[in-house]
Amino acid sequence: MKKKEFAVIGLGRFGGSICRELSFEGMPVLAIDNDIEKVNEFKNIASHAVILDSTDEDSLKDIGISNFEHVIVAIGENIQASILTTVILKDLGVNRVTVKAQNDYHEKILHKIGADRIVHPERDMGKRLAHNFISNNILDYLELSDEHSIAEVKVGRKMEGKSIAELDIRANFGCNVVAIKQGNEINVSPQANEALRTDDILIVIGADKDLSRFEKQLVID
Repeated sequence: MKKKEFAVIGLGRFGGSICRELSFEGMPVLAIDNDIEKVNEFKNIASHAVILDSTDEDSLKDIGISNFEHVIVAIGENIQASILTTVILKDLGVNRVTVKAQNDYHEKILHKIGADRIVHPERDMGKRLAHNFISNNILDYLELSDEHSIAEVKVGRKMEGKSIAELDIRANFGCNVVAIKQGNEINVSPQANEALRTDDILIVIGADKDLSRFEKQLVID
């Protein structure tokens, strides 16, 4: 399966966090900023890094921005640049545009101009969003420490019909399934031999490196 291609515009704390995590997960990422120091910081982290004014439509065309499946607009305090960049991206036909909102007013405008998803940095950690961007089956991702996290994962086609015992997630990936959500119920003592269903949600805990292997091999459809 071809990997999703991402572009991150704005390499401040929030955009930088998303860029680092997507790159860590092996995703192709184009890092964009108009600050040469920030671009230099990410040139060895992202797949590519370019100095560019994202409010310049011709510049975005030149780098083929419309070929990217998902563009994250993480511009800092310049609300005007954020709005104009979003308009250009949607006009150029970018499939999915996620934008960082500075405040509720900014969010309302972004809704009106067609942003596909709007996030507030104080509510959404870059790491959590990066995992969600990689796969729609990763519903939530919470850091427990610098090296351990807990993930909420929707059962996909690779797991459907198989049991926890058959998947042997602990032995194969070093992660533990601590509970299964089934509708409105949470089963904290799931039966190891019970077949998983499409709408089941696994709550999995483990080291970040182990969760990453689990996601890449079983979660990403």
